Amino acid sequence: MSRNSYETGRLNLPFVGHCTFAKAPPVTDWDRIDADVAILGAPNDMGTQWRSGARFGPRGIREASTLFSFGHAGAYDFEDDRMYLTQDQVRIVDAGDADIVHTDMARSNANIEMAVRALLARGAMPVVLGGDHSVHAPVMKAFEGRGPLHIVHIDAHLDFVDERHGVRYGHGNPLRRASEMAHVAGMTQLGIRNVSSSNRDDYAAARAAGSTILSVRDVRRLGTQGVLAQIPEGRHYYFTIDIDAFDPSIAPGTGTPSHGGFLYYEVLELLQALALRSRGDIVGIDLVEVAPAYDPAGVTSILAAQLLLNVLGFIFHARRGAVA
Repeated sequence: MSRNSYETGRLNLPFVGHCTFAKAPPVTDWDRIDADVAILGAPNDMGTQWRSGARFGPRGIREASTLFSFGHAGAYDFEDDRMYLTQDQVRIVDAGDADIVHTDMARSNANIEMAVRALLARGAMPVVLGGDHSVHAPVMKAFEGRGPLHIVHIDAHLDFVDERHGVRYGHGNPLRRASEMAHVAGMTQLGIRNVSSSNRDDYAAARAAGSTILSVRDVRRLGTQGVLAQIPEGRHYYFTIDIDAFDPSIAPGTGTPSHGGFLYYEVLELLQALALRSRGDIVGIDLVEVAPAYDPAGVTSILAAQLLLNVLGFIFHARRGAVA
């Protein structure tokens, strides 16, 4: 009896082999990248104001991602009756990590920016694994000259502090810094809630910079289509996702948890709908603030990996449909 395709070669179970994101091939010579997506770790948590540990986020997310990486030819979603992440849709490589220099935020940010610029120069969409949310600022700086971009920011916190005691590049500042960049045309900030990192003046400054701010309850009241109506059409979109946007009941592994957060499908369905409406015109993603030490069961890292893989599937399925 001949063996079927699932019985030939190595089984390559999730706990076997090298731990790259989704078991994608590692390509750490960035000048040799030939892929649609390049995964980059930015393991910097020097911007945290309370609990550190997000420097281990990239490792945690990579390990969790192997759960979804059996090497089969794509991922079938029976609800959509579609195959996602097939080889003809998207090629993913793991580009390793940007170099972080302990105690030197400026140099670490410069290294993150340089790494993202290198990925963009090779035509790969960067997917950056944080690190705390401060890494968003150098990532966005790397997109200079590639705008206008609209940022879709999913978070419990506004992250729009201008400066505190001279600190301009902590994890409470990145969306303010991004708003100051000429290639950022606006942002939609979703999930903002409760006692926050920003004061009333920061909210006013965000709105003056062109931001639409919606709480979790706003998003639930509006529904997916109502939220989409708040996001300008015809733009290049960038997703920045802080894992603390999710309720700590499903994402406890983060430095600044905030109760009352999103559940998984609330975020997934919104990002899927935006990918479809924009025909996959998403230029980059960062997912930040996963701190594995606060979640011994690893469910936060699994959530992060599962979300990213599904969103990548949606983006590149939509792109293929746009050119079909």
